[in-house]
Amino acid sequence: MTDTPLKLFNSLTRELEEFIPVHPGEARVYSCGPTVYNYPHIGNMRAYVFADILGRTLSWKGYDLTHIINITDVGHLTDDGDAGEDKMEKMAAQKAQSIWDIAKHYTEAYWADVKALNIREPAKWSVATDYIDEMIDFAKGIADKHCYELDSGLYFDVSTVADYGRLARAVTEEGEGRIDTVEGKRNAADFAIWRKTPAGETRQMEWDSPWGKGAPGWHLECSVMGEKLLGFPFDIHTGGIDHREIHHPNEIAQNQAFCGCGDLDEATHSGAKIWMHNNFLVERSGKMSKSSGEFLRLQLLVDKGYHPLAYRMMCLQAHYRSELEFSWEGLGAALTRLKRIVMAVERLKDAASGAPDHPKFAPLREKFAAAMADDLNTPIALVALEEALAVKKVDAGVKRAVIEEMDAVLGLGLFELSRGDLRLRPRDATITEEEIEAELIRRKEARVAKDFTTSDAIRESLGEKGVEVMDGDPLGWDWKL
Repeated sequence: MTDTPLKLFNSLTRELEEFIPVHPGEARVYSCGPTVYNYPHIGNMRAYVFADILGRTLSWKGYDLTHIINITDVGHLTDDGDAGEDKMEKMAAQKAQSIWDIAKHYTEAYWADVKALNIREPAKWSVATDYIDEMIDFAKGIADKHCYELDSGLYFDVSTVADYGRLARAVTEEGEGRIDTVEGKRNAADFAIWRKTPAGETRQMEWDSPWGKGAPGWHLECSVMGEKLLGFPFDIHTGGIDHREIHHPNEIAQNQAFCGCGDLDEATHSGAKIWMHNNFLVERSGKMSKSSGEFLRLQLLVDKGYHPLAYRMMCLQAHYRSELEFSWEGLGAALTRLKRIVMAVERLKDAASGAPDHPKFAPLREKFAAAMADDLNTPIALVALEEALAVKKVDAGVKRAVIEEMDAVLGLGLFELSRGDLRLRPRDATITEEEIEAELIRRKEARVAKDFTTSDAIRESLGEKGVEVMDGDPLGWDWKL
């Protein structure tokens, strides 16, 4: 099943390309991680579900995977284009806490969401502040040919590398609207490599450098950690589509400067051979933004009674390069679909896993393999899994092996899940599970006594409290979302 060549969409060339590793038998992947100044919203987490699916697919294909995800705990401003306040310093001031405590708290919150979504741990979480010396050395190595100094810091001159902005396909002579205007910049798109601490100010995170006390630019951090941990060129760099416009073009420019590379005709000159970007999660109510107060973070979904893996299922239902529209109805449908799959899998749990190569499953395994090899087409792969579960008159151990093989790639953890696990109590529920069970016993007694009026009244009363009674189902009841 794993012989189908893996083809991935390269944002740099805007083409599907067969994955041919830089180092035979290995796959080296770098994913832009979070800036840990606040809780991640579910749109942020889509990027890590996508990167996890990519990593699982590479492992399934037999590659020895080294996956790095960075933690940005310094230097990321409120705008990707070098504008606004430092997000970390700003939150530390708002909370009247140490910036290090802010970073620790939100890093742990992010890791909790990673675990809840069944995202595999990378080979390393690279924390930006652990690489300050390497960042200074990197900047010193490119400064003479590619940078210039202003009062506010050291800036990269984008005219010193060929094809700047090719990844974004949108850089104009005037520069992008999101790029900050700084007096003295040679080109509108030039960006900060090192930001000096303004005169009269003291920051919690600042270091001495040849250009004065200050902090590294966000773009520099990823270039340095990618090169240090994976080596140039590595195989794949991932991130959200918003990074495609400014952050990743700036990374590429730095990588070209570091390598002494000219144009981008050779894909390896960009630092990574393949650049991959997931599309946006779209939410029409405006609650996606972190500035809106109760924004859509994973915990809010849990508080409303939705298991985190329902969101993973929602992500899998759309191709990673397509916009995914979030709605509570859509999330509910994804949860229902997951429940149905889990119900079917529960019938296989007592079977010992056999060999998956059974003729009845051959076309479905091939369908699954072709879908994943076609730029991670998870919607089709999900259908193949459901069709495999529906195959009749086959040994349960064989079917289990097929589903385990597919689930290892999709990452739903189906054999560790039960229907009961998916029944989360909504935070605003007004009835306890003990009270529900007591009411169901009373209803059962009424039905035995043929008192259907009382039986129906209990069912209706439970329904008003968000409880769905499921006669004939071993689970007995579920939260009505």
